[in-house]
Amino acid sequence: MRKSARLGAAVFGVVLAVSACSAGGDEPAAPAGQEKVTLSYAMWDNNQKPVMEELGKAFTATHPNITVNVQLTPWEGYWTKLKAAATGGAAPDVFWMNGPNFQLYASNGVIRPLEEEITKDKVDLSVYPKPLVDLYTFDGKHFGLPKDMDTIGVWYNKTLFDAKKMPYPADGWTWSDFKQAAAKLSDPAKGVYGTAAQLTSFQEYQYNTIDQAGGFVISPDGRKSGYDNPQTIEGLRFWTDLIKNKQSPDLKTMTDTFPLQLFEAGKIAMYWGGSWNVSEFAANDYTKDKVDVAPLPKGEKQATIIHGVANVVSAKTEHPAQAWEFVKFLGSKQAADLLGKKGPIPAYNGTQSAWVAAHPEFKLQTFLDAVAYAAPFPVSKNTAAWNEAELTYLTKAWTGEEPVEKAAAELATAMNALLAKE
Repeated sequence: MRKSARLGAAVFGVVLAVSACSAGGDEPAAPAGQEKVTLSYAMWDNNQKPVMEELGKAFTATHPNITVNVQLTPWEGYWTKLKAAATGGAAPDVFWMNGPNFQLYASNGVIRPLEEEITKDKVDLSVYPKPLVDLYTFDGKHFGLPKDMDTIGVWYNKTLFDAKKMPYPADGWTWSDFKQAAAKLSDPAKGVYGTAAQLTSFQEYQYNTIDQAGGFVISPDGRKSGYDNPQTIEGLRFWTDLIKNKQSPDLKTMTDTFPLQLFEAGKIAMYWGGSWNVSEFAANDYTKDKVDVAPLPKGEKQATIIHGVANVVSAKTEHPAQAWEFVKFLGSKQAADLLGKKGPIPAYNGTQSAWVAAHPEFKLQTFLDAVAYAAPFPVSKNTAAWNEAELTYLTKAWTGEEPVEKAAAELATAMNALLAKE
């Protein structure tokens, strides 16, 4: 269902054209009135289209003058299409937003600040995890209401553990425990590896171990890279050592065949993945009865990256009052209860039990428990630029061309130069 959050920023590329910026986002919303209105609502996940359409109908049931047209654009084309629409002043009335792209859209006036509406309607933002509320806040203003959330865990192959007569990963396990398990489970001659040190999905991999090691990707003020920090480098070395010790496939192998595919073929014993993998693993013939999930192992501290989609309003919508009413509904307990039964983890606190109950074969409470120690997804005003730099410079460490500390230092220099331009 879900692609790594950072990739949306990479696809988005350059800053939005100036023509998309004069959006009147600070104009007060007009009363909803009684006119018949159809709101366009853009999303990228086909698996969620049925539940979003159901939510649209539920909203119309209480707002009979407003209908919702759910518009699906697959992830591969979503950001390109949205950028073109925003540049032409024709963005959907309401649409999905992710963390890596948020500040770019907010700073260019493409989405409408919702501070006035939130205050007027007394919307309680404490019902959502604080890192998600903060993720969609820019210049002290809130621009969206969290829809769903995801955290990261270690999906593991019980069959491979059983074959080695090894206990399954347990709560409270550590980096040392993980590395020992990876070593015992690896059999490179048979193409079986303890884990996969993927480079392209930072939310599932590097960002977690960086935080667990006590490092940081970007400073809280968004002005300085943390890649030259010694603790950050240790978080990266966690992965490069696994490749060096042949406890993970090399980068070429993981480029030719994605680690997710290797895991679903029984070639990877422990896969760092998200809560969004549930539907995939439940439907896959191999994994549906062979895998389960455990918390991420603890480094210097316990940590996981949290992310989630927010619903936002176009600054140029002709129906700001109606669009806000729809966003407010989507952020409600009523909507979250339905989403939890048929979609991802709802962001609304206390509504996630239906999501857990939908797949009793997996220990899904793991992902909810992780919210207590979750760290926000690292972003800046133009996340895309340094996301590309991460791949450019860290690839040298993943292939063994450069020591990880040298590649990380070069990345920090490049990233600082990019941040200075924001």
